[in-house]
Amino acid sequence: MDRDLSDDDSVMDLSFEAESPLVPPAELLERLPSCDWLLQGDRCQIFFPPSEAPGRPQEQRCWSSFLEHRVPVVTEEVAREALLSFVDSKCCYGSAAAGDLVILELKQQALRRYRLETFSESRISEWTFQPFTNHSVDGPQRGTSPRLWDIKVQVPPMFQEDTRKFQVPHSSLVKECHKCHGHGRYKCSSCHGAGTVRCPSCSGAKRKARPARRCQMCSGSGRQRCSTCSGRGNKTCATCKGEKKLLHFLQLVIVWKNSLFEFVSEHQLDCPGELLAKARGETLFKDENTMVYPIVDFPLREICLASQRGIAEHSATLASRARVLQQRQTIELIPLTEVRYWYRGKTYVYYIYGTDRRVYVVDDPERCCCGCAIL
Repeated sequence: MDRDLSDDDSVMDLSFEAESPLVPPAELLERLPSCDWLLQGDRCQIFFPPSEAPGRPQEQRCWSSFLEHRVPVVTEEVAREALLSFVDSKCCYGSAAAGDLVILELKQQALRRYRLETFSESRISEWTFQPFTNHSVDGPQRGTSPRLWDIKVQVPPMFQEDTRKFQVPHSSLVKECHKCHGHGRYKCSSCHGAGTVRCPSCSGAKRKARPARRCQMCSGSGRQRCSTCSGRGNKTCATCKGEKKLLHFLQLVIVWKNSLFEFVSEHQLDCPGELLAKARGETLFKDENTMVYPIVDFPLREICLASQRGIAEHSATLASRARVLQQRQTIELIPLTEVRYWYRGKTYVYYIYGTDRRVYVVDDPERCCCGCAIL
């Protein structure tokens, strides 16, 4: 027999009610005088970090020792070995050309790459909730909630990004579930509380027209058990998991981010910049502190300008929304060699870049068409 739960006051018909936002009802916020300073805004609030004391002043540096690094010479033998190692790792490239090619010219350049890393911490608060399971409640009656930047947490290793969430002390309150209004369940939207739905085989007619016989799927009843609610006519509230109440609390979200600024000095060779940005280099200079200052006296002016630009960009981006924990700037030497070679009457080019001598092939004469990646 079909059940009709339309008159059952213990089940809320929320079939077409949209999911409620994370912000608790307005009357709930009025009971948190200790957290009023946290509740300026909508769902979440960004908190500006306390200002830090300025770092150390600019130091004079002697760059002569940094410029004594000489680029390792790439000979024809080294160039050929680098190409053979490359083609051995790629299914699309033939090794015959690498062994038989005639190297015509080697062009070497020493590039400088400037890199600035800024490791910062930002904090926001947001309302969230979870089903209340009758455990103890850390509410405002236990004290005043601390300001977000006063909450002590373990900082991850420098320059390693992470995101963590913490419950703000003394911010918890219990309220009946705003989805099911404290009933723990609501009427099934598929069967509207009946527990059964119209038979999909006979469309509720109980019989099949051709041949004329009783519908076997529903045994002639014209109805089938609702698969959505397993015939119960109602579903457990997904918001409170049937607990009828929710524990609302402020959640502190801390994001540790490593912002990166990179610049590679100009060169006349046609090697893609994205490869050089990722290339392994030899460190000529490293400066790490809570705050680093722009490099102003490096012999290559473009590196000085890049340092000034990078530090200014990070300062403008992060100053109003994050606390800078550590900065690191480096200058690296990136060797780059253009190899022009002759093979079967044509001239080709490939590049050797980085201290680990990676290869970028512009056009391999024996490459097949399966298209494996070369980066």
